[in-house]
Amino acid sequence: MVGDREIIVLALASAIVTANAYYIHPIIGDVAREFGVSDGLIGIVPAMNQIALALGVLLLLPLGDRVNNRSLVTLCLSVQVAALATMAVTGNFALFVAASTILGFFTVTPYLLPAYASRRVAPSRLGYATALLTTGVIAGVQVSRLAAGVIGEYADWRLVYWLAAALMTAAAIALPRFMVKEAMPENKPSYLQLLSSMLTLASCHPRLMVSGLIQGMNFAGFIALWLGISLHLTGDVLGHGSDLVGYLTAFSAIGLVTTTRLGQWADRTGAEKARLLMSSCQFGAVLLLWTAETNWIYLLPPLAIMSVVGPIIDVTGRMTGLQELPDIRTRLMSLYVCMMFTGAGIGSWAGTMVYDIGAWRGMVLLMMLFSGLVWLLSWQQLRRWQGSTETAT
Repeated sequence: MVGDREIIVLALASAIVTANAYYIHPIIGDVAREFGVSDGLIGIVPAMNQIALALGVLLLLPLGDRVNNRSLVTLCLSVQVAALATMAVTGNFALFVAASTILGFFTVTPYLLPAYASRRVAPSRLGYATALLTTGVIAGVQVSRLAAGVIGEYADWRLVYWLAAALMTAAAIALPRFMVKEAMPENKPSYLQLLSSMLTLASCHPRLMVSGLIQGMNFAGFIALWLGISLHLTGDVLGHGSDLVGYLTAFSAIGLVTTTRLGQWADRTGAEKARLLMSSCQFGAVLLLWTAETNWIYLLPPLAIMSVVGPIIDVTGRMTGLQELPDIRTRLMSLYVCMMFTGAGIGSWAGTMVYDIGAWRGMVLLMMLFSGLVWLLSWQQLRRWQGSTETAT
């Protein structure tokens, strides 16, 4: 069994690893200018990172059921250290993209640790351990963007990746020391059997797959918006520093305070109904983005609303998979997370390309598209599953 100290270490490691995908957000304009690429082309960096992350979750995470978790984590963290160091020193844009892509593919540790922890804690402490690990992931997203924005403004953006490499080195040394080398079952399924079973589960659980599609578009909008905000605020028209993007990220951390209570509300309301209500609020917030074309202060109201409702759209989507049989939940969540980060990859590229062509107004139109599709599918799913429940009763 693991104690509080071990769980905290796992949560810190989750935060450090998760952060790697989000350092680029506030400094993306600085990176584009140093490599001499357009606002549209620079989007390939976060896009390939997120798509590679989706593939890593799909192809590497199932190995957690047949390979010792400590060994798998050690391998992934070591490769990520090398990738971050490469990003910090290279002057070649293609190599920078390749290193970022490799970094994303091996970012499976935050999604492997909850399953590992669930086998090492008492059932009465499972909720506590899971909540702490989830908080680590969210904190990694928020703190990374704040730190990168401030460092990028007052130092060199490459220092961000040097510090990230140092943190990952510490995690790669410390984390395996806190993880127990578990005995794997003798009759464990083969790797191909694990992958084929996920395809079968995808076809048998359309409710979860549509939830994954909804969250994919929701996360696409989230990534596209923050990349657009960074390009908009640090561009020639407004001329602010990357630190302002970091401060706005800190402001958007309001979701950390509200998510738990709204999650309890979603339990009482029902996943589909709660998701439709939250997606309606989100679409209204997107419309408010029109007011922020010339002054960043008008970003505060829509960011506040979206920071509150966005995570609940994700939570309600996960609820549709976590209500299934326990022995398939991990693989269902792998499918869900894969679709989520595939959406993030699409949003990364679409966001920078649309901003390059249509500036802020184009970005808002793209956000309306993503948010409108999230609302439409949420409405369709509520009607479908309400109808199924009524028919069953």
